[in-house]
Amino acid sequence: MMKLFLLLAVINGFLAVALGAFGAHGLEGKLSEKAIKTWEKAVTYQMFHTGALAVTGLLMSKFQGGAFTTAGWFFLAGIVIFSGSLYIYAPTGIKAFAMTTPIGGFAFLIGWVLLGYAIVKFV
Repeated sequence: MMKLFLLLAVINGFLAVALGAFGAHGLEGKLSEKAIKTWEKAVTYQMFHTGALAVTGLLMSKFQGGAFTTAGWFFLAGIVIFSGSLYIYAPTGIKAFAMTTPIGGFAFLIGWVLLGYAIVKFV
């Protein structure tokens, strides 16, 4: 699992940089300022939680505890749901996608709580 979360962090880091560059250069002038800010928020949260995935993987290499694994899955789910919904919403404006974004935010929160719990219990 440790290697999986580290690889997922690498993949998400790559994607966050690529999508950030695409938003800055490929979407400039094509989307409204509000849509660009939405895209940037998706990139920012993806990158922050890419770091969380990496930290989770590194902690798993030293300490045992299922809460680390569960936290990692919640971070990944948050990236997919939160950032993914904003990546779709920004260029399309379809509100149904924006309405799913808070589910991803909640997944991020659960991931942070579980990571904190695992650190207190196992580190």
